[in-house]
Amino acid sequence: MRTPTMLLAALAALAAAGAAQAHVVFTQPQAAAGGHWAGALRVSHGCDGSATTAVRVEIPAGIVVARPQPKAGWTISVERQPLAEPVAAEGGGFLTERVSAITWTGRLSDDQFDEFGLAAKLPSAAGSLVFPVIQTCEQGEARWIETSVAGEPRPAHPAPVLILGAGAAHH
Repeated sequence: MRTPTMLLAALAALAAAGAAQAHVVFTQPQAAAGGHWAGALRVSHGCDGSATTAVRVEIPAGIVVARPQPKAGWTISVERQPLAEPVAAEGGGFLTERVSAITWTGRLSDDQFDEFGLAAKLPSAAGSLVFPVIQTCEQGEARWIETSVAGEPRPAHPAPVLILGAGAAHH
């Protein structure tokens, strides 16, 4: 038999779980090392009631090729940095620079969520890649840049992480 106390406890647990998930996260947080990956950053809220106006993601140095997915009503800017040495491109030729950051600029109400798509050619080594994100809002910003440390509590503003596993690469 369910009592009002049990129902309140269940609702409190659900609310806490929702708050714990209220971060910028990857919709597909695992991928095959060395493969091609397409995923999205999910932004689940604004900044303390203020609408999101920009989402900037830094691309880890191990990724040479990254592409943003266009988003209706948003503009995209891509930052690039030169590579220390040219890298062979898949279609022939050589790459001399890589995408270092991508920014989507638009407006996302605080009471809505959205996803910002990315595609990348992943490095061949298994492990984890950290993608720091700055969420700019009409008032304030959220810096999703903190990394977890084993044995420590989960940070308040964790950066999205993509876990690369060994195995067959998916194209």
